[in-house]
Amino acid sequence: MSFGPVCQQCKEPLQIDASLVDLAPSAYDMIVATLPSSSIPTKPSKISERSISEQTSASKALQQHAKSSFLSNKSVSTPLSPRAQGKQAQRAPPPTESFVLLQDSVIHNIPSPSLVSKRGTSKSSTSAPKDNRVDENTNRLVEQDQTNPSPLSHHLRSTARLFNLLSTRTEIDHPLCAECTQILLTNLQKKLDETKKERDGYIAFEKEVRKERERESQGISKEEAERKIEKLKQEEDTAIEQLKEAEREREQLDFELRQLELSERALEAEEAEFWRTYNDHTLGAEQQVSQLASLRAAYAAGVATLEKLERTNVYNDAFCIGHDGVFGTINGLRLGRVPGVPVEWAEINAAWGQTLLLLYTIARKLDYTFENHRLVPMGSFSRIEKTTGDKANYELYGSGDLHFGRLLHNRRFDIAMVAFLDCLKHLMEHIKSQDPGVDFPHQISRDKIGDVSIKLQFNQEEAWTRSLRHVLLALKICLKWATNGANG
Repeated sequence: MSFGPVCQQCKEPLQIDASLVDLAPSAYDMIVATLPSSSIPTKPSKISERSISEQTSASKALQQHAKSSFLSNKSVSTPLSPRAQGKQAQRAPPPTESFVLLQDSVIHNIPSPSLVSKRGTSKSSTSAPKDNRVDENTNRLVEQDQTNPSPLSHHLRSTARLFNLLSTRTEIDHPLCAECTQILLTNLQKKLDETKKERDGYIAFEKEVRKERERESQGISKEEAERKIEKLKQEEDTAIEQLKEAEREREQLDFELRQLELSERALEAEEAEFWRTYNDHTLGAEQQVSQLASLRAAYAAGVATLEKLERTNVYNDAFCIGHDGVFGTINGLRLGRVPGVPVEWAEINAAWGQTLLLLYTIARKLDYTFENHRLVPMGSFSRIEKTTGDKANYELYGSGDLHFGRLLHNRRFDIAMVAFLDCLKHLMEHIKSQDPGVDFPHQISRDKIGDVSIKLQFNQEEAWTRSLRHVLLALKICLKWATNGANG
């Protein structure tokens, strides 16, 4: 089973480039020669904490020396951050001290020399975690080489030794994939830029120190020093006055701030009250709008009902005049008789009662009073009273009884029908006097309407029925004119 190299950062498997697989010994030696020499001692146990403490004390002494030099020079144009000063101290040690600052990962994780010189041996107990990963790959390759030696395993073993040297002589674990290498290059570029900025700061600081030393070497006279001191005192007094003025302004601003806070609280309370009032008004307005919408809907419904009622003619509903074959009908009651269709006298009398009631209603609506007769609508037993002369009463209903009194009754019935026709004639004349445009198709002359007599005795039933149909038509015209909006 073969194992390939993996990236020491993301742990992804890697594919070795062909240039490394076919690496010649001379190229290998040239790469090793270009690597920086390892500053790590061969015996990590001999590295004591004394060197680290000495380096730390030296760094602190260098920082104190730079600080004292800065304070003695009175003015520095480009101050440095503590980080920059610490790096300057680390990069510029005193000439009498020679040491190298080692990282913990290097001190505690130095690989064993036997790993580089011998094949197939086990790792040292003091090797670093990053070398363990490289050594594991190397051991696997060596074991594979021992079991199945081939030129490819030799090249892989050379590549593993190259990665091991790169890992031990640098601070970076090898091998790395392309993405991790790009990230590493980006970080190193950032560190390079920061180091350049710190270098520029050190150079500027060094220039300022040199200028201060040159000014100190020239020296100043006592009078100049006194003038400078006096000038500094004046500047100090001026600064104190400005400070007092600033304090007074601050107190004034604090007072104004408190007043503004009080005003803000008052405005907030006023705003809360305004919004409460606004919400109340909004709710009231919404309720009024809702009520208005309800009233408008009710008004629209009332108007629609009114229009419907205005279009409705209650008289037409109360007195529905039509025809049924040869018969004229009022409210479904047939008025007349023919030989082939015997109509009961009860139906005829009821129809005459409705006809008399219609004439009476039209006259009352038009506020018209008949001169010679008074209509008495009483259903099937209606009658007409004569208001002049003998003031007789005439029954407007017939009977089918076969006795001697029938002739007398039919005579009174005929007089009542002639009186009805006379009242209808006067009403028609009154309507024509009010509106000459009204046209009645049949004229009334004594007992005839059109050319047919309304009497029943000595008359044919078909002619009598036709005359009654003409009466209903005239009544319908009168009713239509009386119920028109411009009339009555």
